[in-house]
Amino acid sequence: MEADNSMTVKPPLIGLPGRRRRASDVSGFPEVFDDRDIDLYFADYARGVIEAGGIPVHLPTDIDVAAAGERLDGIVLPGGTDIDPVRYGADPHPELLAPEQERDDLELGLLSAALDAGIPVLGICRGIQVVNVHQGGTLHQHVPAHGRFDLPTATAIHQVSFAEGSILGEMYGPSAEVNSLHHQTVADLGRDLAVTARSDDGAVEGLEMGDLVVAVQWHPEMMPTRPTDPIFRWLVKRASR
Repeated sequence: MEADNSMTVKPPLIGLPGRRRRASDVSGFPEVFDDRDIDLYFADYARGVIEAGGIPVHLPTDIDVAAAGERLDGIVLPGGTDIDPVRYGADPHPELLAPEQERDDLELGLLSAALDAGIPVLGICRGIQVVNVHQGGTLHQHVPAHGRFDLPTATAIHQVSFAEGSILGEMYGPSAEVNSLHHQTVADLGRDLAVTARSDDGAVEGLEMGDLVVAVQWHPEMMPTRPTDPIFRWLVKRASR
């Protein structure tokens, strides 16, 4: 009898950083826990990874980013608060959301570690901004027309057009209707990045760096199409190499 030389491919490990809060900021905990830390993120990101065949791995702010880069197969940079504008040499806008220095350090460090290790990165909303700032780019700090926080998160707000021949274009075709839950956008483009998606008002909605980094300004994890969204499947497939 011939030996079975087939190998089972293990689901890739996808790192997912979150936000740190005190228990006193989250309802439902007894007061005795008020001074304890809680790490959290919207479960939609993890669900997107799971539905695409990957295993999400939580990355706390205390983690050694270099060690994480050596063990993980991919990373998601999720949405959240604004990056400190000092990171790109700008003064804060009056409408700036409170920066979180530890999170900036973590995610910029994770991106560096991922690039060093050659593992793929998916940036979402804040994530596209982290990618651009990491590469030396800047941000428009307040674009109120894009922050449609008055509507359900899954509401399609505007059309995004994709560059022909891009990874995003191969995923979605020439255009797609997307939600809009952000108030900052890419301004000056960072080095080695290509703009591969724009909204109907010209704002940058997608960036790519080779075949290693894909970042979008909208929230695919909050759209009803998430279980079949090609962007999570791209990450998991690329991370499985």
